[in-house]
Order: sequence, then C-alpha cells, then structure tokens
Amino acid sequence: MSGMATRAADLLTLTPQGLYCPGGDFHVDPTRPVPRALITHGHSDHARSGHGHVMATAETLGIMAVRYGADFAGATQTAELGEVVRIGEVTVTFVPAGHVLGSAQIVIEHGKCRLVVSGDYKRGRDPTCLPYRPIPCDVFITEATFGLPVFRHPDARAETDKLIESARLFPERAHIVGAYALGKAQRVMALLREAGYDRPIYLHGAMERLTAFYKDHGVALGETPRVAPDDRAKLAGEIVICPPSAIQDLWARKFPDPVTAFASGWMRVRARARQKGVELPLVISDHCDWDDLCRSILETGAEEVWVTHGQEDALVHWCLSRGIRARPLHMLGYGDEEAEGQAGEAAAGAPDPDGAAADPAAADVAA
Repeated sequence: MSGMATRAADLLTLTPQGLYCPGGDFHVDPTRPVPRALITHGHSDHARSGHGHVMATAETLGIMAVRYGADFAGATQTAELGEVVRIGEVTVTFVPAGHVLGSAQIVIEHGKCRLVVSGDYKRGRDPTCLPYRPIPCDVFITEATFGLPVFRHPDARAETDKLIESARLFPERAHIVGAYALGKAQRVMALLREAGYDRPIYLHGAMERLTAFYKDHGVALGETPRVAPDDRAKLAGEIVICPPSAIQDLWARKFPDPVTAFASGWMRVRARARQKGVELPLVISDHCDWDDLCRSILETGAEEVWVTHGQEDALVHWCLSRGIRARPLHMLGYGDEEAEGQAGEAAAGAPDPDGAAADPAAADVAA
C-alpha cells in the first residue's frame, strides 16, 4: 500500500515505556507504569502492575489479579475477543494468540492501515487456551524467541508420552518436572490427562493458585494435590510439577531418586539441558518455532514486519530475502523463559521447605 509505512509509524511508535499509539493514547505491554495500557497476556514481562488503566481479556485481568492483587491497576476494562472498540482516533480488536489462557493479539486500525501486535504466540495445539488466529494486516509485529532455523519443535504430545513412559519404566523414582507456573505447567498437565494419565499430578506450592485459576475457567486438569513436606519420600513413581529453579533445589532432593525433567523449547539445545542437570528434557514450547514464525508472517500478507524481541536479526533477514520490509525493534524488558523466569523466582524469594513461595505465581514466563 502506498504510504503505508508512514501511516504505520504514526499509528504505533517506540517509546522508553514500550510501544505507544498516539491516536489512542495507550501503550501495548508497557515495561513501566503508564496512564493507559493494553495487555496481550499475563506473563510478567508483558503484564506489569501500576498502570492507571488496563484493558485486557477477562482471563488476563484475572491472572494479573492473582499475581499482583486486586488493586494491580487504577481501573480495568474487559476486552471481548473479536469486539471492535474505538479508543480515540483508532479502533482496537483482541483476537486469540494461542500462547496461554487469555492471551490475545491486538489489532489496531486507523483509516486504511491495519497493524497487529501479536504479543507472544504459538501455533502448536494447546488444550488450555484458544488457538492462534491469523489476521491479514499491513504491519505485523512479532516476537522471535525461537527465531533461528535450528528451532523446530516436536509434537508436544510425543514429549509428554516420554514422561509417562519414563514414569512407567522407573516406578521407584519420582519425576520432577520444571515448568513455568503460568501456561506451561497447566499445558503439561492437560496433555498428560489427554494421554490417559489418571494418577494425581503433584504440585509445588508455587503452582497452586494459577492452576486453581485454570480449573475455575473450565480447564480439565484432574487431581492436583500440593506436595506435603512429609510426603516427598513417599512419591516414588509419581509426577510432580514445580518451578524450574526447584529441580535443582534442596526441595527436590527429598524425593526418591528423582528424575529431573524440564519442559521448555530451550531443551532443544542439549547444552542447556546438561547445564541445568536435566535428565529428561521435554521440548515443549509456548512460542512458535522457526517454521511457524515464517508461516505466520506469510499468512498475514503483511508488507512490513517489526520484530520485538528474541532472535530479531535472523527473522528480519528472512523477511528481507522475500521482499518483505522488516526491522528489529531491539526492545528491552522482554525476556526469554529462562532469564525472565529466573528473575521472577528471585523476586519472589526462594521456596520454603514445604514448597510454598512468597509469590505463588512466580517464575511464570513460558517458552
């Protein structure tokens, strides 16, 4: 479209707080408190407390309340999926992103220009949230967490089958699975249930509140008791879900000959698994792999692509080689699962001996 790039730059610009829409006077996923914020999803690198007004899906608002308390913002507004809402000179529409429960892309339109902020998204099947929906647009803003050709994620169901088979083969050992508290942990549980695993799935205390939130929103996760301090030695043959940091903590050593597992897209890199002492790497990601990033860009028909965080340069190069204008935004404040998750755990404080944490929703950024 002639002049599209100029209009897009006017429609959304980069500020120290993050992406800002002058026509609507709001930020999208701002990294610092702002008067008005539109939030794509509840992970802590996108959804922060202290904004004057927050607009997000009902599930994301609920997740923010779980994480930060009911007064996490001065005021809130629920975004209904698919509903077109006018804010100032622009319209906005929230559509599913497939990342975690309540996650959404935000479509911003003015005149003949349509821009889509995808937030974090994935194309893989996830029984705990609505699937990603491709939206035709002029400008597509994408992440690139796994934006290198080496990252090609396997079927998540096959990965959970490995976990079930290991638990069957080693009934004398507890299986301790590191998974981020928002989205990844619940997805692993739901996939286990779909595969027919009907035993209790035991939870570290930091997983309880968000898991209860998912259950309250109709996600079938089955029996998920909290690990009691005195029961750890009795959980041979059981599967336990905990924050990633806990698999190397004293907390995990009280289980019988534990098998340490970690559900993450980064487990594709064997060096990372070895570095973390992971015996059973599970390549389960809540982000797109390389092929799905490229497919998603093509499906939008976008003439221009902005890359917010991750492996920006590789994806920009791929776009340019196909005649798609592209640029990296080099935005600060958005972390990959490892960096952001560890930061969240550190901020929350170390788990106490019985598996509770100062912030039960700590370590929730999933990759």
